[in-house]
Amino acid sequence: MMETRKKLAPVDPVWDRITAEAQDAVDREPLMGGLVHACILHHKNLDRALSYRISAKLCSNEMSMMVLREIVDDAYDSAPELVEAARADLMAVYERDPACHRLLQPILYFKGYQAMQAYRVAHWLWTRKRYDLAYFFQMRVSEIFGVDIHPAARIGKGIMIDHAHSIVIGETAVVGDNVSMLHSVTLGGTGKEEEDRHPKIGDGVLIGAGAKVLGNIKVGHCSRIAAGSVVLSEVPPCKTVAGIPAKIVGEAGCDQPSINMDQRFPNGSD
Repeated sequence: MMETRKKLAPVDPVWDRITAEAQDAVDREPLMGGLVHACILHHKNLDRALSYRISAKLCSNEMSMMVLREIVDDAYDSAPELVEAARADLMAVYERDPACHRLLQPILYFKGYQAMQAYRVAHWLWTRKRYDLAYFFQMRVSEIFGVDIHPAARIGKGIMIDHAHSIVIGETAVVGDNVSMLHSVTLGGTGKEEEDRHPKIGDGVLIGAGAKVLGNIKVGHCSRIAAGSVVLSEVPPCKTVAGIPAKIVGEAGCDQPSINMDQRFPNGSD
């Protein structure tokens, strides 16, 4: 008889590291055992852990955790690119946020990361014309995390939203890959127009805290928007803009502002 070979599970270094960090967290702080086991150690891979975490955070008397998990699991099973984006977002937070020391942290504690993954499920629902469920996700993300992203907005992968309080991204906004933004950023419209009315953010852009980008304008790849700026006109690639209204004040200062995370003006002054 031919020997039956056991099918081996695929190697996943990222998930292996997350589970190792989770076990270490339990060893160091046993009181965290219930949370860490429920969120990480009871699951076989990252997508199932994220499904649990998103559902646990967004459930309410109006929509049970069980129903939400079915929705998120269906999204991840039907669209593997959602999990790919979640991995890219996770690495973006770990690599760019100096307060992030473990891959475990964004999954358990960082509302910017959690809100982004919930948005991705909402966007998946929106593209399948399941509009009411998408709006429900948007509502709960806004209520729980203070992050209001319209499910129709198109957002790339490798996104880092630091602190994430009071983030607003409008319906026709487009955000490229490897973008970093801080709290209180608005990508909004300028009035009551109903067509394409929100900003288009290029790849590798860094948007400082409290910046407002308004209207159907383009922000070029690898540019920087200084904290507190109000951007009302197009920003060329690889430039730094600042002020109200924002004006070009210099070059971006580096090839990848969103990764470098240097928010100082090009001359080195704060």
